[in-house]
Amino acid sequence: MSLALIAGRGELAQLVAQAQGAPPLICAYEAALPEGLAPDLTFRLETLGSLLVALGEQGITEVCFAGGLDRPELDPTKLDAETAPLVPLFQEALGKGDDGALRVIVDLFEQTGFAVRAAHELAPDLLSEGGVYGDAWPNAQMRNDARIGARHIADIGEQDIGQACLVAKGNVIAMEDARGTDALIRRVGPTLSKKNGILFKGPKPQQTRLVDLPTIGPGTIEAAGQAGLAGVVIDAGDVLVLNKPRCAALADHFGLVLWARTGADT
Repeated sequence: MSLALIAGRGELAQLVAQAQGAPPLICAYEAALPEGLAPDLTFRLETLGSLLVALGEQGITEVCFAGGLDRPELDPTKLDAETAPLVPLFQEALGKGDDGALRVIVDLFEQTGFAVRAAHELAPDLLSEGGVYGDAWPNAQMRNDARIGARHIADIGEQDIGQACLVAKGNVIAMEDARGTDALIRRVGPTLSKKNGILFKGPKPQQTRLVDLPTIGPGTIEAAGQAGLAGVVIDAGDVLVLNKPRCAALADHFGLVLWARTGADT
């Protein structure tokens, strides 16, 4: 075994694990356990140094970050001896935006000698392909709203916050925050006029593709359908789609558009 999954909340880690020829080592963040996997190791920020040592002792050479993690708070009372020297690094990371913080952690693993592999590199079938998933197709209004959503994500990229926004009739209504995409839909989606709004999701400019690539799954489509959105639009080739057949079936069930937008559609 040479691969370890640094697993967080959701089913992404399970799907990546299933795509491997040999079972990887599952290292789960104790506050965000993955779905469908039994962790071999659990850790928290205050024990990350010990995790790095344990991975080396088990012959791990590659790691992949897969799954959702909330931004942790450092509890000095729970630091172990291997992690205490890393506190200045953690403080630097926690003072940055989401992508900046992740880059610090990726650098730490790489400097320790591990090769960091992207989830879509290990499970390429998860990456979105351009086109429409399901029966419903985008109309002119949706195409315009998608362009506006993409421009908004690009324009606020330097703020390093969310990867998704709700757009309706040419206006950005709300932006994803630390609570995530599905929470954004549940919170704001029902306030939009029936079948007028879309969710747009895509990567922030200059975002690292090694970790935290934008992701949607059946839960996202179900939340969008229950909120009465007209569609979910993502950037083709830059967003992970978990369980594509189920996502397409749910889109058809709710009568919404699920569209992976390509460069030709901009």
